[in-house]
Amino acid sequence: MSDTRAPAADVAAVSPLRRRRRVRNPRRLARLYLFVVPAALLLLLFHYVPIYGIVIAFKDYSPYLGIFGTPWVGLKHFQRFLTDPKFWNVIKNTLVISALDIGFGFPAPIIFALLANEITNNKFKRPMQTISYLPHFLSWVVVYAVFYQLLSPVYGVINKFLVAAFGMEPINFVGLREWFRPMVVSLEIWKGVGWGAILYFATIAGLDTELYDAAYIDGASRLRQVFAVTLPGMAPMIVLMLIFRIASFISVGFERIFVFANPVTYEVADVIAVWVYRRGLVDSQYSLTTAIGLTQSVIGFALLFTANKVASKVAGLGLW
Repeated sequence: MSDTRAPAADVAAVSPLRRRRRVRNPRRLARLYLFVVPAALLLLLFHYVPIYGIVIAFKDYSPYLGIFGTPWVGLKHFQRFLTDPKFWNVIKNTLVISALDIGFGFPAPIIFALLANEITNNKFKRPMQTISYLPHFLSWVVVYAVFYQLLSPVYGVINKFLVAAFGMEPINFVGLREWFRPMVVSLEIWKGVGWGAILYFATIAGLDTELYDAAYIDGASRLRQVFAVTLPGMAPMIVLMLIFRIASFISVGFERIFVFANPVTYEVADVIAVWVYRRGLVDSQYSLTTAIGLTQSVIGFALLFTANKVASKVAGLGLW
C-alpha cells in the first residue's frame, strides 16, 4: 500500500513558504496599503512639509518676499527673545503653571482610578466613569462661559454661597491675579481627570486577579492591596505618562490660558503659547516667534530624552 502521508507532509512544508511569498508580494496587499495612504498623506502634509518653515527663524521673514526671498540674519531673533525682559516673565509663568499642572494634575487621574476601582456596585460605577469623561469633550470656550457665570462676583452661585455661609466679600476670581493660576489649574484637573484615568482603568482591569486573592489570603487589607498589587501593576503606565508630561513641561496649552487671561492678569497668565500668538499673529513678528517655537521644541525633545533615560535607569522602564 502506498504511503499517502508523504505528499501531505510535502504540502505542509511548502505551504508556509508560499504564504510568506504571497505576503511579501505588494500587489496582493495593494488594497490594504490604500488604507494607509490617507494617514500617510496627512502626516506628510501637516508634519513634514511644514518643517522647511523653520528657516524663517534665521531670516527677516516678509510675507511679500516669501521664505526664500528674505535675507538671512543668523541668530538675530534668538538673541532678541533672550534679551527681552518680558520673555523671562513668560518663561516663569509657563514653568510655574506647568509645575502646578504636573504636581496636582498628574496624580489626580491615578487617585481617581484607584478610588473608582474600589467601587463594587457596577450600577453606580459605570455611570460615574462615563460622567467623569464628559468635561473632556467641552471646549475651553464653553468651560469659560459656564464658570464665568458661576464665579461672577455679582450673580455667581459660588460668591453668593461664600457671602451667605461665611459673610465674605464677593471675590472677582476671573479678574484677580492671585486667583488666576489656582483657577486654571483646578479647571484643568476637573476637565481632564476622567479622560486621563481611562488608561489607568484599562491597566487595572488587566491585572491578574490571583494576585489580589493571594494578598487577601496573606491577610492584606484593601489599602495594603492597593500599594502591594495595584500600584506596582500600574507602574509602567504611570512612568510612561510621566515621561510625556515632563516632555511637555515647557508647553502649556494655549486655549485654556487664552480664554481666561485678560490684560489685568497678563503678568501671571502670559505663557509661551499666548505670548507667541500675540507677537506672531497680532504683531506680525513671524521670525521671532518661529525662533521661540524652535527653541521650545528643542527643549521639549531634550526633556523627553532625559526623562526616558532617567526612567530607564531608575525604574527599568522607558519608551525605548
